[in-house]
Amino acid sequence: MAEVKVPELAESISEGSIAQWLKQPGDHVEKGDYVLELETDKVNVEIISDYTGTLTELLAEEGDTVQVGQTIAVVDENGSAASTPAKAAPKAEEVKAEPAKVEQAAPAKEAPKAETKEAPSTQQVIASPAARKLAREKGIDLTQIPVADPLGRVRVQDVEAASNAPVAAPKAPVATKQAAAPVEVNDDRIEVVKMTRRRQTIAKRLVQVQSEAAMLTTFNEVDLSAVMELRSRHKDSFVKANDVKLGFMSFFTKAVIGALKKYPLLNAEIKGDHILKKNFYDIGVAVSTDEGLVVPVVRDADRKSFAEIEQNISDLAVKARNNKLGLSDLSGGTFTITNGGTFGSLLSTPILNAPQVGILGMHTIKTRPVAVGDQIENRPMMYLALSYDHRIVDGKEAVGFLVAIKEMLEDPEQLLLQN
Repeated sequence: MAEVKVPELAESISEGSIAQWLKQPGDHVEKGDYVLELETDKVNVEIISDYTGTLTELLAEEGDTVQVGQTIAVVDENGSAASTPAKAAPKAEEVKAEPAKVEQAAPAKEAPKAETKEAPSTQQVIASPAARKLAREKGIDLTQIPVADPLGRVRVQDVEAASNAPVAAPKAPVATKQAAAPVEVNDDRIEVVKMTRRRQTIAKRLVQVQSEAAMLTTFNEVDLSAVMELRSRHKDSFVKANDVKLGFMSFFTKAVIGALKKYPLLNAEIKGDHILKKNFYDIGVAVSTDEGLVVPVVRDADRKSFAEIEQNISDLAVKARNNKLGLSDLSGGTFTITNGGTFGSLLSTPILNAPQVGILGMHTIKTRPVAVGDQIENRPMMYLALSYDHRIVDGKEAVGFLVAIKEMLEDPEQLLLQN
């Protein structure tokens, strides 16, 4: 028998929830076939089988939380386990006239009863019979025992060690499960919908950022007349040459990079009592999906042309909406841009995307009367919001950063002069 385990996904991901099983017990699987879809904090990942044979057993159900390295299914590489029991069952019923065999069948029915009692807490745990017996005697839940065996098997030594160790730490997961229990509402006008794993993670991280970072937001406005005029003049030739539209995001990405080079602390990260200054520019671009906001990353954006940035953003947005983003698309990122203007937002205070210390919020473009010299003119104006971590970024730097972006966008030729 071969075991299908949850593989290593990424350094920051230690568990996931089973979204759906793509194969069922009795199904034949080839090496490389997708067996299940796993929902993680960031993306959905399809897990493959490393073996060819018959899927004989599922050790976790849809919706269950599983850990990296945990065995979740069993494959019979001989491929005959699933069909043999099905034929054996009718033969037992055919021989009703033999009393001796009937008496032997009775104890066989009682054995599963003992195992059924253990099923709720131990069905996902691989343990030796001796370890299970000792755990029952000591009243220890096998799922809460730290395992030293590389294959994830619980041994007698593990049970003995767990019985002598304090049990305070393992209680944390129990509290989480209780909090996630179904909510009963005695009002048929209220629909109760369980939050997806990703939405729970988004909620937890947003609250965590607000409690850990000294977050502050500063605002400014930018006149986009020059950018819009430039786009208008070059949009047709740009599409013809690059097969992608010239949008606003490439201008804002270039402007952000120029400002980050002047104010490098906004491209940094806090690690304990140290500051990690990053001399590269992986710009996250927030994208809205049905399951919540995700932030895919444009790698080395400072080395890319306007066309390459537009193409990268377009490709990542399509992948995000089709739920095809990989972990490599989401990991890292040194600074984030979010555009609430696509939904009509006039002004907002974006929340930091930890562990980053800065995020730029774009908003909808509104034609407003503004003073231009001694005259009043209607101009396409956008409010900009910069949220930053005041622990390492002072107000002077934050305001200077936002002003630098404003100046580059109001004179976009500066963007071509960036080093």
